[in-house]
Amino acid sequence: EEMTTPVSDLTSHLGFWLRFVSNHVSHAFAEKLAGKKISVAEWVMLRLLYDADPMPPSRLADHMGMTRGAITKLADRLIGKSLIARKADPEDGRAQTLSLTRQGQRLVPELAALADRNDAAFFNHLSRDERAVLHRLLKRLAEHGQMRAMPLE
Repeated sequence: EEMTTPVSDLTSHLGFWLRFVSNHVSHAFAEKLAGKKISVAEWVMLRLLYDADPMPPSRLADHMGMTRGAITKLADRLIGKSLIARKADPEDGRAQTLSLTRQGQRLVPELAALADRNDAAFFNHLSRDERAVLHRLLKRLAEHGQMRAMPLE
C-alpha cells in the first residue's frame, strides 16, 4: 500500500499570509498614489532623492534594483512631470545627476503622508510592541535572504 504525504493547506503557509497581506497593503497604497498620478516606482525614486544630494542614475539603479535603462525611463517620466531634473555632474561633465525640483520637494512629504496613512489603516490595530516585532522580523527575513531589490509594484 502506498504512503501518501499529506498535502499542506494553502493557508498553512507563512508565504501565503505574507503575500495576502502585502498584496492588500500594496494595492491600497498604489491606489492612493494613483490619485496623485504617481506610480509606486516613481514614489520610490522621489523618496530616495528627497534628502539626498544630486545622484547619478547608476546609484539609483543600485538602490532600486533596476537596470540603467529602466531608471532612465522612470526619470524621463518624472522629468516630464517637472518633479525631477537631470543635470551634468559638476565633477564629470559627461556624467549626469538626478535631483528633485522644487515641485518634487513639495510633493514628497504629501506622498509620505499617504504612505503613513496607508500603514496606519492596516497596522494601527496592532499594539506599538506588536508593530515593532513585526517590523523587526520582516527586516530580519529580508537581511537573511539578502533581499535587495526594492518592492516597486
